[in-house]
Amino acid sequence: MNAGRRIAEVASSSSWCLGDWINYGETRYADRYRECINAVGLDYQTIRNYAWVARKIEIHRRRANLSFQHHAEVASMPHERQDYWLGRAEAEGWSRTRLRQSIREARNGEQEASQKVVLPRLAADHIRLERWRQAAEHSSVTLQEWIVGSLDRQAEMAFDREQALEEH
Repeated sequence: MNAGRRIAEVASSSSWCLGDWINYGETRYADRYRECINAVGLDYQTIRNYAWVARKIEIHRRRANLSFQHHAEVASMPHERQDYWLGRAEAEGWSRTRLRQSIREARNGEQEASQKVVLPRLAADHIRLERWRQAAEHSSVTLQEWIVGSLDRQAEMAFDREQALEEH
């Protein structure tokens, strides 16, 4: 298991390295750019995709615990949307496929989604986040659904207390 995880990390970082390398070479050595692509031994379109994703997502915005493919899913979006989706994938432990599915669902429900407000990013330590994930899984809901439900319950309790005080 550990070896497999390590290999996946190396593969993902290799994509970033190749993309950044091609982008650097394209600006610095325009006349040798094609030679570099041929030297790598990968399909031209694959190299171009690596370079495109690397150009669209700057180094400081990349998430170390998400794969290159996660980033490729959001590369065509504006930076704010990239950050939003990468943040959700990171917080909820989504696979690339789950991220793609969630983006597709959001696009299909854009009218409904446009009426929602995106809250600021929530900072929590790893222990607390894992506890919340486990509670969500135990409740058979996503982490986001669990958090929203918890906030709804707290709001309801606050209103119930307020109403009880007004009645007395």
